[in-house]
Amino acid sequence: MIRATQHDTRAAEDYQLLAEVGIRTVRDGLRWHLVEATPGHYDWSSFLPMLKAAEATKTQVIWDLCHWGVPDDVDPLASNFVGRFEQFAAAAATLIRDHSDETPFFCPINEISFWSLMGGQRGHFYPYAKRRGGELKRRLVEASVAATKAIRTVAPKARFVQCEPIIHISPSYSHPELADAVRAYTLAQFESWDMLCGRLAPELGGDESCLDIIGCNYYWNNQWVHRSHATPIGHLQHRSLHRMLMDVYERYKRPVIISETGAESESGPGWMGLICTEARLAIHNGIDLRGVCIYPVMDYPGWDNNRHCPCGLIAVDEDWSARTIRADLAWELKWQSRLLAEAQHP
Repeated sequence: MIRATQHDTRAAEDYQLLAEVGIRTVRDGLRWHLVEATPGHYDWSSFLPMLKAAEATKTQVIWDLCHWGVPDDVDPLASNFVGRFEQFAAAAATLIRDHSDETPFFCPINEISFWSLMGGQRGHFYPYAKRRGGELKRRLVEASVAATKAIRTVAPKARFVQCEPIIHISPSYSHPELADAVRAYTLAQFESWDMLCGRLAPELGGDESCLDIIGCNYYWNNQWVHRSHATPIGHLQHRSLHRMLMDVYERYKRPVIISETGAESESGPGWMGLICTEARLAIHNGIDLRGVCIYPVMDYPGWDNNRHCPCGLIAVDEDWSARTIRADLAWELKWQSRLLAEAQHP
C-alpha cells in the first residue's frame, strides 16, 4: 500500500502537506518484508528515506513494526517467529535511536485480534490458517511482548501504542437464548490487551509495563447484531463510542487514542465531526484521551478490489501522482481540533 500510493518515495511531501493543516503526528509503517528479505540481514534502504523525511519535517511518527506483513520465509505460527520479530524490533529501534533524539513511538503488532481472526481462524489472509485463531493470537502477543522488552533495552524512553479494534455485538431479538454467548464474544475484544499486561495467559511474558497507550480502532461497521446487520447510529442497539471508550479506560487506566477511524468521500467530514463529538464526551467523562487518527490519511487502492478509495485528508488523482488537501475535511478538522483543545483545557 505504501508503494502503491508512492508514499515510500514522497514521504517528506506527504508529511509537509499534513503539517500545513496542523497535523504533526502520524502513524506510518516499516515494511519488515523489505528490510529483512534475507534472513538475519537488515537492509534499511526502504525505510531510511521515510525516517529522514520525518526528521526533516519535524513529524512525530508512531511506527508500525508489523502491520500483518512478514518476510517470505517467516510463519507467524512457527516456533521461531517470536525470536525473529524480537531481533527485528530491536534493530529497528536502534536505527531510529541513532537518527533521532526524539522519544520514539512504536506499534509493535497492529490488530492482533483481527489478524488472529482473519489469518488464523478463517484463513482469509496470511498465514491462511483455519481454526487456529487462539494459537495465532498467543504467538502474536508473545512476539509483541518480546519486541517491547527488546526495544526498551536499546531505547528506554520508547512509548508503545497497542492498537486493537473495539466492537459491540448485540444479541438478536429472535434468539435471546444467545445473549450470554454474544456478551462473551464482545468481551473477547479485550483478550489481546489482557494477555499483553499479563492478566490473562501470564506464561506469554506479559506484564503491566507492556501496556502503555491503548489504541482503539473504530469504523462504522464495528457494531452489529450477532450474525446479522450493522447497528448504525439511531439503531436501538447502537452503543455510543464514548461509552465504548469508557469501557476500555475503566478496564486498563491507560492513556487512550482513537488510532484508526474514517469514512469515504462526502461522508468524511461528518464522520469526523461525529467521532470528535464522542471524543469530547469521553474527555468530559474523565478519559485520558490523547488523539484521533484519520486512517488512512491519504486515498488508497481498495483492499478487496483495488478501486480508488477517496477517503483521505490527502486527495490523490487516479494515477497516484498529484496530491492536494481535501478542503472540507481540513476545515472540519480545524474546527474539531479547537473544540477538543477546549475540552482538554476548559
